[in-house]
Amino acid sequence: MSAREGYSASMLRSFRFSLVMLLAAAAPAAAQIDSAPKVHARLIAEHDTVAPGGTVTVALEQDIRAGWHTYWRNAGDAGAPTEIHWTLPPGWRAGAIQWPYPKAEAVGPLMDYGYEGKPWLLVDVSAPRDAKPGDIVTLKAAASWLVCAEVCVPEDTTLTLPLRIGAAASSADPAFAAARAKLPIKSPWPMRYRLGEALDLFVEAAPLVAAHPAKAEFFPFASGPVKGIAPQALGFAQSGLVLRMQPGKTLKARGALQGVLVLTSTDGSVQALQVDARPGAVPDAGFGGGGDDIGLLFALLFAFVGGLILNLMPCVLPILAMKALALASHAGSDGYHARREGLAYGLGAVLSFVALGAAVIALRAGGAAIGWGFQLQEPIAVAAFAILIFAVGLNLSGVFELPGFSGGDSLTRRSGATGAFFTGVLAVAVAAPCTAPFMAAALGYALTQPALTALAVFLALGIGFAAPFVAVGFSPRLLAMLPAPGMWMLRLKQAFAFPMYGASVWLVWVLANESGANGVAAVLGAMVAFGLAVWIWTISRSAGPRGRGIGALATLLAFIGALALLATLLVPISARTQAKDVIGAISQPYTPARLAALRAAKRPVFVDATAAWCITCLVNEQAVLSQAPIRAAFAARHIAYLVADWTSRDPAITALLEAHGRPGVPLYLYYAPGAADAVILPQILTESEVTKTIGAD
Repeated sequence: MSAREGYSASMLRSFRFSLVMLLAAAAPAAAQIDSAPKVHARLIAEHDTVAPGGTVTVALEQDIRAGWHTYWRNAGDAGAPTEIHWTLPPGWRAGAIQWPYPKAEAVGPLMDYGYEGKPWLLVDVSAPRDAKPGDIVTLKAAASWLVCAEVCVPEDTTLTLPLRIGAAASSADPAFAAARAKLPIKSPWPMRYRLGEALDLFVEAAPLVAAHPAKAEFFPFASGPVKGIAPQALGFAQSGLVLRMQPGKTLKARGALQGVLVLTSTDGSVQALQVDARPGAVPDAGFGGGGDDIGLLFALLFAFVGGLILNLMPCVLPILAMKALALASHAGSDGYHARREGLAYGLGAVLSFVALGAAVIALRAGGAAIGWGFQLQEPIAVAAFAILIFAVGLNLSGVFELPGFSGGDSLTRRSGATGAFFTGVLAVAVAAPCTAPFMAAALGYALTQPALTALAVFLALGIGFAAPFVAVGFSPRLLAMLPAPGMWMLRLKQAFAFPMYGASVWLVWVLANESGANGVAAVLGAMVAFGLAVWIWTISRSAGPRGRGIGALATLLAFIGALALLATLLVPISARTQAKDVIGAISQPYTPARLAALRAAKRPVFVDATAAWCITCLVNEQAVLSQAPIRAAFAARHIAYLVADWTSRDPAITALLEAHGRPGVPLYLYYAPGAADAVILPQILTESEVTKTIGAD
């Protein structure tokens, strides 16, 4: 260590000592703090006897008052660790404290690392070989600690523990096993870090990607390498996990990063790993660019632009009918109703995006391996959407009428705010599986951030999605460009029913990919039952009291029949093992093992992450990937084509998407022979882009 570094370290220790003393000195004056001990300590031996030359583990148990905490070996930004000074008989030795993993304690702008409750600090105590069996010796320990809440109080005590010299007892205190489970273990996986604007710690462990820990925290052994109060973001690359932190001032670009990494599983279990990382390459884990503020600003911008573009995606086209009818009804009016419907539609769209985003965040926090579009990975949800859009088609065809969805001249007499709101909801539901180019980067960033930041990104996405329709409602000039209301609106409404029926057919096809022929039969039967129910309800409204009663009963029975058919889709469907043929050429289903084997054999590999409910994926496959020049180029270069079919939920494919910063499909990857990383192709493919990437042009 240089003189300058030694001076800096000395100054840091002096500052922390002074801060601790100031906090301790404040204790007597603070809000009538009582003089009773905040920590009750005792020594506990794993065995009550120890053999000559043997070792016994002794625990210092700290019973800490609720609301107070003591400190880890690195106290953090302020505080002091517990110390134990032993007084032992001649020839006896005590090892270093074995520290269980700590808990982060935010105190204002500072971050402390410490313990609450009843932590056990373990120490191995060794007896000399010449210890006489039958003797009883007394171990003596002077323990001191700093215990803090709003104020800090230094405490100390002297403890004794008698031990008998003799054969080691066969039984041990079972609490020691629980205490050892909290000790960090040597990591079975290599670790390295990259220091830049952010500090990225990489654990090269594919099993951790599959296990998908719910939380990771790093605690450095020394003060300064990381900014403790800054959030730590967990991301996943294909070959391991990456923890992004804000670097402190003491970590050097070539120095070692040492500490403890605490991983919390989705079931709440915890495992602590020792960290001894050196600088090295760290794969991309989809955190986005630069610092937190810059990354958030770009994410909000990309989300807004992605929302705008999403209006043009094929997923949204079927519900443009609803938008057109809602606005056309007010062409030439004073604009009040148009503005009202514009705001209602915008509110429905924005709230739906925020609600879907919150659902994804909550489910991922609970450990579910899901991404954007998860709602169409459940057969029951696909069937429900199919029936919903089928119902909209029936409404547009005039089979039944609902307030806010009626057409013709009645549109000129209704405000339609309720209908506009649910049009926004429906638009988001159908549009969610699609991923606009800017939207993917924004959502990839959002799903690695704290909940409030992530929700802000989803909010910006919803605003961008709703903006065009709201703008037309508030612009008299744009509104005036729409034709005046008339009979054409009734005819147009009826014509727009057919895109809705087409969308229903598409969703039934998606369901066929997820649950087979039985699922298709169930949803088609439910559609017939639903259509019968709304038809009976409509024609019975004009009958007498008895007729309306009979109609209501018949409607209820038909609805129950539809629900019973849908309930059959709740039975789990076994995962498909065959990849679908998307380009008219030989393909294989994606698995991490198959990809690794192909890359080890130096084969070029093209990975197509797709789903039956992703219209963008289908367009790319039909317009580009299935074309003869692309198939010929793949065959000439012996490129292995792997299909990562995400139609039904697959944690391995979710991990692949997350490793490349994508919340959903499509994702196209090309691994050149011997390349370290994949080339990520654009979401909207062109033949020239594909041939350029694989080196065929």
